[in-house]
Order: sequence, then C-alpha cells, then structure tokens
Amino acid sequence: MSSDSDPECPVDGDIGQQDMVPTKKSTVLMDGVILNGPTTDTKAREKFVEEACRLIMEEVVLKATDVNEKVCEWQPPEQLKQLLDLEMRDMGEPHHRLLELCRDVIRYSVKTNHPRFFNQLYAGLDYYSLVARFMTEALNPSVYTYEVSPVFLLVEEAVLKKMIEFIGWKEGDGIFNPGGSVSNMYAMNLARYKYCPDIKEKGLSGLPRLILFTSAECHYSMKKAASFLGIGTENICFVETDGRGKMIPEELEKQIWQARKKGAAPFLVCATSGTTVLGAFDPLDEIADVCEKHGLWLHVDASWGGSALMSRKHRRLLHGIHRADSVAWNPHKMLMAGVQCCALLVKDKSDLLKRCYSAKASYLFQQDKFYDVSYDTGDKSIQCSRRPDAFKFWMSWKALGTLGLEERVNRALALSRYLVEEIKKREGFKLLMEPEYANVCFWYIPPSLREMEEGPEFWAKLHLVAPAIKERMMKKGSLMLGYQPHRGKVNFFRQVVISPQVSREDMDFLLDEIDLLGRDM
Repeated sequence: MSSDSDPECPVDGDIGQQDMVPTKKSTVLMDGVILNGPTTDTKAREKFVEEACRLIMEEVVLKATDVNEKVCEWQPPEQLKQLLDLEMRDMGEPHHRLLELCRDVIRYSVKTNHPRFFNQLYAGLDYYSLVARFMTEALNPSVYTYEVSPVFLLVEEAVLKKMIEFIGWKEGDGIFNPGGSVSNMYAMNLARYKYCPDIKEKGLSGLPRLILFTSAECHYSMKKAASFLGIGTENICFVETDGRGKMIPEELEKQIWQARKKGAAPFLVCATSGTTVLGAFDPLDEIADVCEKHGLWLHVDASWGGSALMSRKHRRLLHGIHRADSVAWNPHKMLMAGVQCCALLVKDKSDLLKRCYSAKASYLFQQDKFYDVSYDTGDKSIQCSRRPDAFKFWMSWKALGTLGLEERVNRALALSRYLVEEIKKREGFKLLMEPEYANVCFWYIPPSLREMEEGPEFWAKLHLVAPAIKERMMKKGSLMLGYQPHRGKVNFFRQVVISPQVSREDMDFLLDEIDLLGRDM
C-alpha cells in the first residue's frame, strides 16, 4: 500500500478558511489498483437502464396483447447463434450495441405473453406481478433472514397463511420454492423424515426398503425426486388410473398390501390435482381414507390444479384436499404470478419443516439477535439464497383481490368449455375426452384421413399430423400449441387456456389456423 503526502496541511493554526474548502483525497493503491471512489460511470449506466426499460415497455409490454404480432420468430439453433452474437470478449461493448442485443433477444424469444401462446401451463402477462418482479430485481434481496429481507419475509408469511386457509387448514407451515418439482421433492423428503427422523444424521444405511405410491399419470418430478433422494425409481409404485386419468383408490390399497407382504415399508402417497396432460384430479377423499388406514403421509401435487381452490364454482375438483399432509401449488400457472412462483404447504405446525431441513448456520441464524429470530425462516429451505417469489403473487392478489383471481380461473375454464363445444361442431376435429379442467385434448384429422377406417394404418398416419402442423405454426409464428402421445394414444394437441387476454376470437382462430395448416396433409 502507498499514498502521496498531503500538501494541504494547515500552517500556524490558520484552519478556518481551509476547513471550509474540500480537499482532494490522496490516491490509495492496493496491489496496483486505485481504491479511491467509484470507477464506474454511474450516470451512463443509469441512462442505459432507462433506455433498456423503455425498450422493454415498447417491445414486450405494449405488444403483449397484440394478436398481429408473431408468437415466435423461429430460427434454427446454429443460425440463431450467429444472429445473437453470443461471444463474450475481453473488452466490454458500448451501450448502443448492448441495446441492439437486447432488441435481438426480445425479437427471437418466444412471446409467452401473447394471447395465442398455448404451449405450456403458464401464459399471459400480469402487469402487477411484472412490476413486483421489476422491484425485486432492482432490490436484489435474498429471503433467508429478517435482517436482510424484512419486507419480503413478512409478505411470504402473509401469502402462505392465505393459501393455507384456501386449502382448508386452520394452521400450517410452508415455503416458496424454485418450481413444483422442488416442492414435490421437499414433500417426499419431509415424509421420509417423519417416517424415520434418524435419516437426517445417519443416512440411508440400515433403513428398510422404502416404498412410495403415486398415480400412473403423475408428474415426472416424482421419478427425479426418488432418484435424487436415494429412494430409487424402482421403489415407486405407479397406481393404475381410470379412463379419465384419475388414480383408482382400490388399486392403491391393493399395492400397499402387496408391498408390505414383500417386506417393504410404505411411507408416502402422492396424489395429483390437475395432471399435466389430461388435467385429471385424483379422488382425494378416498385416497385420504386409504392413507389414514395405513398411516401414510398424503402429499397432493396441485401445482397445476391448485388454483381452482380460488373459485367457489370449481374448488369441488379438489374436494378432500384439507386432509392432505402437504400440498404443492404453483401460482405462476393459472394465477399468472410469473415464473417462478411455487409454494409447498404443510399441515404440520410443530416446525417439522425446519427440523427436517435446518443446518443452523451460525453466520446467518444466530439465536442472540436483537429481534424475534422466528422470522429468520431461511433454515426451512434447502437453499441459502432464495428469491422473494411470494411478492409478485402478493402484489397481484392485492391489486385484483380474491374475487379478481376467482374470475381469472372462471374465465379460463369457461373459454375451455367454449373451445370444447366448437371442436364438437367442426369436421376434422375429435376430442380425446371431455375435460374437467383447462386441458382440452383433441386430434385434427386432415381430409385425406377422414374416410379411412380407424385401424392401425389410420392411427399411424394420424400420429404424424400434429408434429407437422406444429412445425408449420412455429415457422409461421401464428400460435404455439403443445402436442404429445400419451398412454397408447397417438400424437394429439393439448390446448390450455390461462391468460385473461385470451378471447373467444382466439379460440376460433386456433381451430381455423390448425385447419388451414393441416388441410393439405
């Protein structure tokens, strides 16, 4: 370390005038680096933020509901790499070039806010949630202790409490997680910890063969969780479903007895409220009866269907959910809180969640702090740094109220119902089944196949139709719609309505466009 001598030293006690004049501080070097003052041009960077925000408003927010805009500007991967100039160089690039890059990123990204984006179980733009996201990105908080995130911890507590009320519990606990898949993993591990608490310290050695049960229609995260936690995918019993994709409780009980006869130790049943493809809701009351009889933890993956709880008309779909021990619920789906916004809710109020996951890091969770440390909730999470995801849902809920969120659910399901009735009227369209939620599954049968008998050749040819139409719609950019084969059924479209910006006209356009793109096949 070195410094220049100060030439401004006062002489003969004459300090009055000099005290009033600011002096230039001496240059301080450390390892060859000047440490005096900021080295960045703050004003220029503030201007960059302003210009980038203006670009976001013009190119994303203001165009979000414009059906004349493309849903996507499709480019193959190798070409897109060249268009985006992804190379990171030794020297930084000027702001005007960065703004050009921002414009390119927006142009070539899929517009999930577009009214005709139906590809996933999230869509649309909630303006209040967006503002909340802008705020949290600017504030850059991490939600683990009250001292660094006081507002967002209180917001999360308030939101969790309200969600617990909608499940029907008098009290409970919970945590927001990065995705429903993580919530399901949390629940699986929590159920195992409840079954054998020693596992946290002693590990898997000496444990019996643990078995869990879930629907054959469950989300694939159940397999990932079992693999990640060391339970093993071969120790998942997939319970058969009926023709509508609902778990059969009698089959569940039969498999539990069979597992016990083989010496295994059942510990968890995972039901699904809103399956990914068919939108099926397992019969929770009957499943809860089986779980109570056998002393098993009941987890409900309501990541997709949980938002029906907000609707007095449709909450019957989750009848019996109050009997669950834990629930996964993603407000970023039907309630449009913005990806990602996912909660694990737990009926237990004895700090089971904290006992299971706590590591008591002494540099974060000191017990002799000057405030109530019960608000330091981060030790309930497997994460250290954690985003304030509850805030965007809270902002939307504050803006719309419970009735506004209810209307959002009711409108989405009413539009789905309208689409179903239109499919029934139109030649060349065939429903897979009558939906009970927002998942509308159907085939488009082109003119060349409409007179063919529904045999192996017919189904083999129909299997090729949806992927071909999907390619055409993507390259045209007119809409995005998902397709898949499923449990012996050849490729079919799965249309999901979420966004309140979607209209009846968009439903009509969807069917017209599919017919236009596929009629020559």
